[in-house]
Amino acid sequence: MKKRLSQSTIERLSYYVYALIDPRTKKVFYVGKGKGNRIYAHVEASELVDVNEFEKIKTIREIRASGKDVKHVVVRHGLTEPEAFAVEAAMIDYIQVVQKYDLTNLQNGHYNYELGLRTIEDIEIQYEAPEAVFDEPVILIRVNRLYKPGMKTKEVYDATRMQWRVGPRAFKTKYACAVYLGIIREVYEIKEWSPWK
Repeated sequence: MKKRLSQSTIERLSYYVYALIDPRTKKVFYVGKGKGNRIYAHVEASELVDVNEFEKIKTIREIRASGKDVKHVVVRHGLTEPEAFAVEAAMIDYIQVVQKYDLTNLQNGHYNYELGLRTIEDIEIQYEAPEAVFDEPVILIRVNRLYKPGMKTKEVYDATRMQWRVGPRAFKTKYACAVYLGIIREVYEIKEWSPWK
């Protein structure tokens, strides 16, 4: 039998942020934001035969196979949609960065790159970085998806030199910059261009 919220509850909840908890471990394995009956949609999707085996669906199926039910918790409700996005992203950051365990979410939450969890040193860099001025051509390589605050220099270099498509103009540049959130994190002098290995 499908679980459903009453229309009265739906209207009072507005947007909300919820967590799915594995009763076997008592840990949150998914954080989401929604409206209406969204909180129950994942368990319903797990009952469909042709749903891809994403980690979330796999986890739900394993919980149910063990004879237990997913625990549904509303973290905050009565929110506007932008507020719900912010709470969802903060929860995901806290669980993954502070508590240091992975969730089954495919995305880290909205505005995570711009406003997400970071050290006070990174906040100061973000708001106090001087404007970059170049007197010769450079190539700027955004590493937003690969960069993590506190990365070692080698890790930033590896993220910067990944498989990027560059045109012939790039071969004439002398410097490449690793850019995260619009701020240059590293500058590299280009000796040669070679295919990724």
